[in-house]
Amino acid sequence: MDVGKIIDMALKLIDEVGVQALTLRMLADALGSGTATLYRHFAGKDELLAHVVDRIIGEVQPAPQDMRDLSWREAAAVGAETFYDTLCRHPNALPLLVSQVPVGPNGLVNRERVIGLLLGFGFPVDLAARAFTAIGHYVVGFAIQQHGPGAARPEDQTQLLDYYRSLDPAAYPATAAAAADLTGVPLREEFRFGLGLLLDGLERAREARGD
Repeated sequence: MDVGKIIDMALKLIDEVGVQALTLRMLADALGSGTATLYRHFAGKDELLAHVVDRIIGEVQPAPQDMRDLSWREAAAVGAETFYDTLCRHPNALPLLVSQVPVGPNGLVNRERVIGLLLGFGFPVDLAARAFTAIGHYVVGFAIQQHGPGAARPEDQTQLLDYYRSLDPAAYPATAAAAADLTGVPLREEFRFGLGLLLDGLERAREARGD
C-alpha cells in the first residue's frame, strides 16, 4: 500500500475524530486493510503521527508570486499567514505541533526556505534561526489556543464580556474600560496585530546587528 495514501487517510481521520481517538485499527479499517500492513511501514502510532505532521507542513506553500519583490517583513508575514491558514484547516491535529518537531522532508524544506530568506536579507545566522523559531512558536501557539481542541467558542467571548462588565469598576477600572477590546477583536485582526509586533521587534534587532 502506498505510504502517502496511509498518511493522507490518517490526517483525514484526525480531522474527523482527533488525535487521541485515532487508532491503527481504525486507520486500517478505513483503508480496507489490516494493521499488519501499517506495521510494515511504521513502527507504531508515534512514527505515523510524525509523518502526519510533515504532511501538514507540506501544505504550507506560499505562492512564489506572493514573495516576488517583497521586503523580508512582508515575505515573513505572508509565510506566517499561510502557515496559520494551514493549521486552521486541521484544528484537531494542532496538538501534534506541540509534541512533534517537524524534521521530515517537508519540515526541512520549509525551515531551509525561511531561514534562507532571512539570511538573504542580511540577518546574521543566529538571529535568523531565532526569528524562524519565534515566528513558528507564535503561529502554532496562537492557532492552538484559538482553534485547537477545547478552544473558546464565539459565544464564550460574549459570556466573558458580560462577566467583565459585571465586575466592580471601582476595583477593576482598567478591565472594565477594556472589556469590549479584550473580547471583541476578530481573531484574524488579533493574529496580525501580534505578528506585526513580533516582526517589528525582529526588524529592530536586525538593524541593531547591522550597525
